[in-house]
Amino acid sequence: MISPYHPPVKRSVEIAGHKTSISLEPLFWDLLRTAAQDEGVPINALVARIDVERIASPNPPGLAGALRLWLAARLAARGLRSTDAEG
Repeated sequence: MISPYHPPVKRSVEIAGHKTSISLEPLFWDLLRTAAQDEGVPINALVARIDVERIASPNPPGLAGALRLWLAARLAARGLRSTDAEG
């Protein structure tokens, strides 16, 4: 595993037919890849879905920030479910 303190890495994704580049730390790229695999969709499709949710929010963050927040919320929800199952 790459150190979690690695600087962001820029990659291209396609959202609604438009290419854009996103800079995320490798840890977040790994988490995004895992989330896409878990949901059975390509990374581009997952990023596009998160982008739609981001744009619909009252104070939308930038796309990279939205991806980080979405991934953190996903991990937090999974942690809560595993805690609930133990109790």
